[in-house]
Amino acid sequence: MHSTLIQMSLLMACGIAWRIIRPMGLDAEQTRKVLTTVVYYFFLPAMVLEVLWTADIGLHSLHYTMLAVTSILFGMVCMWSIGRLFKFEHRCLGAIILAAAFPNVTYLGLPVLEQTFGSWARSVVIQIDLFAASPLLFTLGVAVVRHYGRDDSGIRQPIWSFLNVPPFWAAGIAVLLNLNGLTAPIWLTGTLKLLSGAVVPLMLFSLGLALSWKAVRVRNIPYIIPVVVIKMLLMPLFAIVLVDQLAMANNYKAAAVLDLAMPSMVLGIVLCDRYQLDSSLYAMAVTVTTALSLIALPFWYQILMTRF
Repeated sequence: MHSTLIQMSLLMACGIAWRIIRPMGLDAEQTRKVLTTVVYYFFLPAMVLEVLWTADIGLHSLHYTMLAVTSILFGMVCMWSIGRLFKFEHRCLGAIILAAAFPNVTYLGLPVLEQTFGSWARSVVIQIDLFAASPLLFTLGVAVVRHYGRDDSGIRQPIWSFLNVPPFWAAGIAVLLNLNGLTAPIWLTGTLKLLSGAVVPLMLFSLGLALSWKAVRVRNIPYIIPVVVIKMLLMPLFAIVLVDQLAMANNYKAAAVLDLAMPSMVLGIVLCDRYQLDSSLYAMAVTVTTALSLIALPFWYQILMTRF
């Protein structure tokens, strides 16, 4: 695990260095937007198609969904309760509910789990993301940020609009092909593997571009502490207790829980900007939890290996 995190950290450090150096005048936000768009609309769908086409899809897929949805809801309720108790400002509360509840299951979870457990873990990550985390984010998550933020655009998209993007198209096609027992030709399999190989380094580099210590502010510490406690401690602990009740192989239990122990997702910054929540607070949560994950993830990995 430590060797894996060192490799991940080096790739993220390259993104951080780009933010500082700005080659050819390209700033971090501009570069990150281009890279994440290319990954999300091109390389990631290729990986989804490759992985889910041959994945073992069955009852355990429902288990992934139950585990992830319940754990994320637990995180949201915990953060909402703390916010209500201490009367946090709405713009801040909406941002930290997202930060505390939604883990970076794909952009960091995918490379960490693949390097730690092997290529089979990609299926765990993709199913948790596409069957649980993303649908919950773009429905309940958006409802939360709409409630605590402000939308001046006048555009209200239907809640199912998140399905109209390439990763979900690829997932639907892959599941149909999988369940019908169709086999991919060798040339297509090779092409998909080639495209899939670009996902991990680009994701990590983009994550590095998103991290900025300029977002760290002393005034935000009272908001960040409960995010760290929930994200780094309570959610993984809750997921371990819950996964014990599910009929899954031990290695899949460990991979699923570790994926849910990831730091705050980067995509939440976009939602905070869109609905005028405290984006700088959210950016600080991403930076701090990502830094602390270098300590927390090996800790939880050891716990999981001992338990499962």
